[in-house]
Amino acid sequence: MAENKEPNTAEPRGLNFVEQEVYNDLQEGKNGGRLNTRFPPEPNGYLHIGHAKAICMDFGVAEKFGGTCNLRFDDTNPVKEDVEYVDSIREDIHWLGFDWGDREYYASDYFPQLFDLACRLIKEGKAYVDDQSSEEIAAQKGTTTTPGIESPYRNRTPEENLDLFLRMNAGEFEEGSRVLRAKIDMASSNMHFRDPIMYRIIKHPHHRTGTKWKVYPMYDFAHGQSDYFEGVTHSICTLEFVPHRPLYEYFVAELADETYCPRQIEFNRLNLTYTVMSKRKLLTLVKEGLVAGWDDPRMPTISGMRRRGYTPESIRNFIDTIGYTKYEALNSVSLLEHAVREDLNRIATRVMGVINPVKLVITNYPEGKTETVEMENNPEQEGSGTHSMPFSRELYIEREDFMENPPKKFFRLAPGGEVRLKGAYIIKCEDVVKDAEGNIVEIHCTYDPETLSGMPGANRKVKGTLHWVAAATAVDAEARIYDRLFDVENPAAEPDRDFREMLNPESLIVKTVKVEPYVAEHAAQGTKFQFQRIGYFTPDYDSTAEHLVFNRTIGLRDTWEKVQNKN
Repeated sequence: MAENKEPNTAEPRGLNFVEQEVYNDLQEGKNGGRLNTRFPPEPNGYLHIGHAKAICMDFGVAEKFGGTCNLRFDDTNPVKEDVEYVDSIREDIHWLGFDWGDREYYASDYFPQLFDLACRLIKEGKAYVDDQSSEEIAAQKGTTTTPGIESPYRNRTPEENLDLFLRMNAGEFEEGSRVLRAKIDMASSNMHFRDPIMYRIIKHPHHRTGTKWKVYPMYDFAHGQSDYFEGVTHSICTLEFVPHRPLYEYFVAELADETYCPRQIEFNRLNLTYTVMSKRKLLTLVKEGLVAGWDDPRMPTISGMRRRGYTPESIRNFIDTIGYTKYEALNSVSLLEHAVREDLNRIATRVMGVINPVKLVITNYPEGKTETVEMENNPEQEGSGTHSMPFSRELYIEREDFMENPPKKFFRLAPGGEVRLKGAYIIKCEDVVKDAEGNIVEIHCTYDPETLSGMPGANRKVKGTLHWVAAATAVDAEARIYDRLFDVENPAAEPDRDFREMLNPESLIVKTVKVEPYVAEHAAQGTKFQFQRIGYFTPDYDSTAEHLVFNRTIGLRDTWEKVQNKN
């Protein structure tokens, strides 16, 4: 039986306002009942979390109603574009869980049709070549309360305009010397209607078309027409394009009729605290070496989040949580972090790693003896199993887990106090060894051999549980501890400050962590670990068998006081 390609028009529950608009159009049979969206990134940088919201909308609404979504690269400015960006965009969309099938397009695919349309508009007296500079054109635009001033070249004949436009594309004129403008209304209340620029001269080679073209279309002219040429029914974009919508519809009307016409719908952008979303600013961070590249784990790029250890499910869940509205908002990055923690808690393998080690010696444990204890891989996953971990006389624990003079309600290790070593025995602190400067170099304890799982004293209760690794078998690894890239909640709200001054100097701290052997043996890229009581970690791209490198994806939600003894 042939696959049914008809859109699903049964109304689902809980639709957001964009989905409701799409559903209504399908119910009314607009565009022949077809549904075709598109995601139109510019290949001039890597995608960030804001683009992820658009991806989830563009592909998600098509998926929900049985339609299709195109991937169309808006490659109309060859100066800023690169094949590297094209490849990264493809990878990011696939990683988020979406696919465009055989519907990969480029605005450059339509350069011939766009050029022909421009020539037609010139012949019809609807477009003209302007010799003024960009500064002169901007000065004549007027304001929201005063009309603009007509260009002195506005009334050239169609024949002269066409000749000049063809010569512009032949390369006769320098960049910036002439533009093609739509002849609409310099007194319009919508500033975008005041004879907008349709084409400008660019003599930089294009990554797909080479040197064939010397004029390139502006976004407002190319976008709606490209939607039409592709058969897009719903052009879903962010709120800054609301005032552009009448111009979108004006140009599309030159091609469309009542049988088919794309429709633009706008939703709010994704803005995050302690983050910048400006692609220009992100590019500056990369070019000036203030981060380690577009995929630096501190960056809000999808590739950076992937490298840091975020999961596609967590990003999609976060976007579902914040939703889509018609009002701009600043979302707390803690909501994203919560979504990441929730997903990693579900899938990450529990292991031991000590980030600030101090040696602990169990004085009554036999010298030379090593035994193994079984550690649960993930209590959230039924059937996830266990793994073995070596235990011996000398261990490492976190230095912060011991205090000589602890305050009240300090449930970790102190002189005379008892704690359980997770998955192993209860120990009691008997003494400490200090160096000449008074720093603690060893903690001496005794253990109760009857408190291991399966022993008579296994259920004896103590208030504290510590993580640990055996000193003899511990593997050194590099741990990259990431924090928010900016130390200002809303960098965009301080336009008078250089955004570089708002960078968090402690956004990356590198430490040596001692990990159990199981971690080293299973440190494949993409593996998710929970270093118990520390946070979630994933191997970095730099990691090798000889030099393990882990990124801390995010810290644990609970502090050590909330850790429960599950033995």
